[in-house]
Amino acid sequence: MTTKRAYLSLGSNLGNLEENLRRALALLESERIHVVERSSIYETEPQDVTDQPWFLNMAVACETRCFPLQLLTAVRDVERQMGRVRRIRRGPRVIDIDILLFGNNAVMDTPRLIVPHPRMLERRFVLEPLLEIAPDLVHPVTRRPLRDYLSGVKTQKLRLKRPLSP
Repeated sequence: MTTKRAYLSLGSNLGNLEENLRRALALLESERIHVVERSSIYETEPQDVTDQPWFLNMAVACETRCFPLQLLTAVRDVERQMGRVRRIRRGPRVIDIDILLFGNNAVMDTPRLIVPHPRMLERRFVLEPLLEIAPDLVHPVTRRPLRDYLSGVKTQKLRLKRPLSP
């Protein structure tokens, strides 16, 4: 079985944020999701539920033998292992891992998973780190380079922090 490349977004705003990101990456590896590239960490203002702490966000490129729904199950398992409890939609969380893109321009829309991620083009905290590791990505539906969407989200507050230490 061949491996497929997927792009994930990781975020945390509860507890030791850097350690949460580090642990999530290690747990992804234990789920046979091999992280091949990772962005710097970005400190970002919450977007939807604004009365909560700022986030640390990053993006990763990974190789996996999983199919999209299997990858979603693995990602949810990592979130569960880290103690994520979904109480407030888009509220504070120990870890949040979203599948942004999958495979060679895969497009899917199921009740459990939509790829490409439906809100990725509206979120600077997704686009900036993703473009850091894959500057030439093209959106599989619009066929436009992802960098074209940055100007529409520049007002969202984001600060480059630094690469995640090992």
